[in-house]
Amino acid sequence: MARIVMKFGGTSVADLGRIRNVARHVKREYEAGNEVAVVVSAMAGFTNQLVEWTREASALHDAREYDTVVAAGEQITSGLLAITLQDMGVPARSWLGWQIPLRTDSSHGAARIAEIDGSTLIERFGQGQVAVIAGFQGIAPDNRVATLGRGGSDTSAVAIAAALSADRCDIYTDVDGVYTTDPRVVPKARRLERVAFEEMLEMASLGAKVLQVRSVELAMVHGVRTFVRSSFDDPDAPQTGDGDLPPGTLICDEDEIVEKQIVTGIAFSKDEAKITLRRVPDKPGIAANVFVPLADANINVDMIVQNVSADGRHTDMTFTVPQADFDRAMEVIRSSNDEIGFEEVTGSADVVKVSVIGIGMRSHAGVAAQCFKALADKGINVQAITTSEIKISILIDAAYTELAVRTLHSLYGLDNH
Repeated sequence: MARIVMKFGGTSVADLGRIRNVARHVKREYEAGNEVAVVVSAMAGFTNQLVEWTREASALHDAREYDTVVAAGEQITSGLLAITLQDMGVPARSWLGWQIPLRTDSSHGAARIAEIDGSTLIERFGQGQVAVIAGFQGIAPDNRVATLGRGGSDTSAVAIAAALSADRCDIYTDVDGVYTTDPRVVPKARRLERVAFEEMLEMASLGAKVLQVRSVELAMVHGVRTFVRSSFDDPDAPQTGDGDLPPGTLICDEDEIVEKQIVTGIAFSKDEAKITLRRVPDKPGIAANVFVPLADANINVDMIVQNVSADGRHTDMTFTVPQADFDRAMEVIRSSNDEIGFEEVTGSADVVKVSVIGIGMRSHAGVAAQCFKALADKGINVQAITTSEIKISILIDAAYTELAVRTLHSLYGLDNH
């Protein structure tokens, strides 16, 4: 018998037919003798509709009332799934965030989890009950409903799994696991059986959409083994995959991975924009004059390249920002030029960041050199580079995205065998 948290996203609970399918997955685990908590998102598109209504009601709305409205989607799904399970003979009850309780800080709309008391849920497991929990929500210090922001249901699920000391947190989604890269770009991409927490964190932050960064961070900190699998698989099919696990991808501690690949995956992000400052004075304090105003405007800067100045007095500086912040960042830079003193600012949103990720890179030399040579052979110009122990990120023209991803995927032996 295991204690399992199962999480189902919006597409998995999009209508009553899919909710019944989810209920069959839950019933399978319950009948196998497992203790089960289920965390659900709102039906696909429903939260967007609630957000739209809130904005139509008032552009400048109270964040606490916003949370009251948008938390309703998960409440509906949890109730419907509990009713469906009861109809199938599974003893289930729904739980809202405040009933557990899942306590958050006071940042309404983007709250962070402070603590979860899992004792009541564990007591109900002992009575044979399945807990169906509304994701994305908790209770703030002001005793009001608070929502967790983007990816909140994944975050809820992992945090609840940690609080319950669950054996596993199963994230059911519309794909059957984590792939070496996007299969729509590289048909030869293959599903990974296991991925280390660190690798998944890099992949999630660098463009892979399977899991939200916050949930992977939580899983890594608390050591929650997280399993990505498809909600559209037949719930009654044989559950065979990697050892004792069904088909999917296990995100786990590095120690659980016996054969470590040098490179695990290739991620890419189109959400990038590049800004270049020409002939910036080469003296102390200029970098601060560039990046402090951007930070004050809540604009994240990612890759930074500064050329060595030929004359000792001027230099060029290039950096990237999220595409959505491009116009605002250009305005901030122009308005700060009295302090910066550049001669020209140019920018482009027509760039893509491609990243090579793998824990095996720690102990293997030459991974970066191979990358740059392979891209050069294809005529792809690298505009900026950042590295860490387990990743290399490069900035290239968007037109070369597919060619670059396919080239690197083949280079590091990730194609289907």
